[in-house]
Amino acid sequence: MEHKPVFLLIEDNLIDQLVITQLLKKVLDVTETEVNVANNGLEALQWLSAHQDLHQLIILLDIQMPVMNGFEFLNAYDKLGLEFKKAIQIYVLSSTLDQDDIKKINENNYVTGFLNKPLPAEELKKTIHRLNT
Repeated sequence: MEHKPVFLLIEDNLIDQLVITQLLKKVLDVTETEVNVANNGLEALQWLSAHQDLHQLIILLDIQMPVMNGFEFLNAYDKLGLEFKKAIQIYVLSSTLDQDDIKKINENNYVTGFLNKPLPAEELKKTIHRLNT
């Protein structure tokens, strides 16, 4: 049985939440795409702890957020169980131009890829297609 990926968008900006959610549904061409939203890294960790039975999870992670930013989330994520993390891919979504941030993102073992904001539909479509093949 094929499992559809579930998305967890970790983003504090309400407009970005709406735009990215709609873009995901349009790119995947299905209205039933499950997109969950966390406003910061702490909310995301709480969501993850309640959903440890997922078969395929794609996290879209913003870096600059209040309460717990993306880098703090990645540090806390490191402490989660290996078996659980096998079903998860993390893509950082950011408009940062800070070379130190970009270097930290690219060097993180848990980050599958880096996507620039505003999120280009074609780039997202290619990324999602690669995940499903």
